[in-house]
Amino acid sequence: MLQPKTRNEMVDIIAATKPDFEPDARTEYSNSNFLLLGYIVEDLYKKPFNEILQEHICKKAGLTDTYYGGKIDPARNESHSYRFISSWEKQPETDMSIPHGAGAIISTPTDLVKFIYALFNDQLVSKTSLANMLTIKDASLGMGIMQLPYESKKVYGHGGAIDGFNSILCYMPEEKVAFSYISNGTAYAVNDILLRTINNYFGKYDKLPEFKTYEVNPQDLEQYAGVYASTQIPIKVTITARDGKLFGQGSGQPEIPLEGADKDVFKFEPAGIVMIFHPAQNEFILEQGGGKFTFTRE
Repeated sequence: MLQPKTRNEMVDIIAATKPDFEPDARTEYSNSNFLLLGYIVEDLYKKPFNEILQEHICKKAGLTDTYYGGKIDPARNESHSYRFISSWEKQPETDMSIPHGAGAIISTPTDLVKFIYALFNDQLVSKTSLANMLTIKDASLGMGIMQLPYESKKVYGHGGAIDGFNSILCYMPEEKVAFSYISNGTAYAVNDILLRTINNYFGKYDKLPEFKTYEVNPQDLEQYAGVYASTQIPIKVTITARDGKLFGQGSGQPEIPLEGADKDVFKFEPAGIVMIFHPAQNEFILEQGGGKFTFTRE
């Protein structure tokens, strides 16, 4: 991801894989498809993607801080991204030739709001094209847009993540209100931030999180260590105690730091993960996304 790749190299990588399903069988998000769409747009207009972006989107929507990305340049008021492990760690930069039309655009929350207002007010595409975009199929996906859950209201938008950056943009057409959020490093779940923002807009003022850490005796951490498996989901989780901290790692996934929340309770806020350990029973309960999964130590 750190080295530039040509268009032909990227197409070869995609072509070497097999489709997950037949066309029109179902709907699933794919970065590869958006990358290919970016190449198709370049072929149609016979211009590089950055020029098309400026001419057909930024100028029409009045975006002043949105452009095709390159090497991060703090002198241009651009930020590096970070991930919190036991401390904030600067993240490596994906070369923008790789995400291209699927994620190589730099912007700001203000410009994102301008963009989605322009999209829903016929400045960028026709009413017919917008209606096609908003035809939601399975997985809550339309064409380039998602329908997000919030009570009985219609909320449309999309999220994004690359390296240590996170973003989300949504629009509520009945209220004609937009919300956008961008972070270059987060230790708190982005969806929770967005949900609290929308709740506050509708006068449902949530109690703010306490943001406190439960102090765990480092000597107690070894009782949680081990490899755990579940009959409910096909992954194993390795819990490790190291340097006075607890870490968790699912099969084929990066290691994450677990922060003490209460006695025998640990969490990883960015992913909304809560682990409730029962050392005497050699198990923990994983809570995430409304689900509860029991893991037993092998």
